[in-house]
Amino acid sequence: MRTAYLAHPDFRRQLADELARAGVGVEWHDRLAITTGDPVPCAWAANVWFDVEEVAVGSISSASGTLTARQRNWAMFAPLHRGRAKLIAERLPHVSAKALDLGQFPPTAPLGSWTLLAPDRMLVADRCSSPFPNGEPRFNEDRSGPPNRAYLKLWETFARLGRAPSSGDRCVDLGASPGGWTWSLARLGASVLAVDKAPLDARVAAMPGVTWRQGSAFALDPADIGPIDWLCSDVIAYPDRLARVVERWVESGLAGTIVCTIKLQGDTDHGAVDRWRALPGAEVLHLHHNKHELTCVVSRVD
Repeated sequence: MRTAYLAHPDFRRQLADELARAGVGVEWHDRLAITTGDPVPCAWAANVWFDVEEVAVGSISSASGTLTARQRNWAMFAPLHRGRAKLIAERLPHVSAKALDLGQFPPTAPLGSWTLLAPDRMLVADRCSSPFPNGEPRFNEDRSGPPNRAYLKLWETFARLGRAPSSGDRCVDLGASPGGWTWSLARLGASVLAVDKAPLDARVAAMPGVTWRQGSAFALDPADIGPIDWLCSDVIAYPDRLARVVERWVESGLAGTIVCTIKLQGDTDHGAVDRWRALPGAEVLHLHHNKHELTCVVSRVD
């Protein structure tokens, strides 16, 4: 069995380091790390190709025929032999990759990936970890409502999860100022308690369902808040310090789903990332809209 991991263009080194720590040997095809064996936990992959197969193709028509015989929806990755790859792609059914609005989710139909290793050799995976072509979502950005573009990370998380807060949900946003994530949660109809020493942007503070509490995100006691549906945080903090906060919430059992950005400084601290990955029900991802940071989603394990 073979597995392939596609790196974000700016984070190939982080992916290579993570795979090396897992003892996985890699053959690189541009930024696609091709490995032998079952998948390993890998936060820095923009997309993971499962059950990868190498297929001999004698012509453009045989390549497109091979793909359409397997399934309908395919995403092309073409760092090499791009002209030939585009001719193959033109023969495949069109895959809609329209930009999503807040609260919309990508199609649930399987999206496979393929690339040309050589003009007559194709690498194919019917199933991938991301619902977006090459792990790259498209959103209809709101350039007037939110106070910054950080909200795109939360949008992308909801799109990847296939679920999002809704009317009646109770949310807490730790380190909320200026309020990009609070804006997103309130736009979805949720009730939001935004906690930060600094105030929210005035437009966000005035949104229905938004309450700002002045104080430290790290001093908040889950027992003082009670049950919530979503705990979110894009606060700037050392990974271990924020992990202690999240561990308290996990132990309390009061949070339904937790979404946190893990901010990394300097060289990537893979050990700190392992601490987050060890949380019950946790998944650690590098989103397209993450920079040198990761997103951790913790779903409550009942």
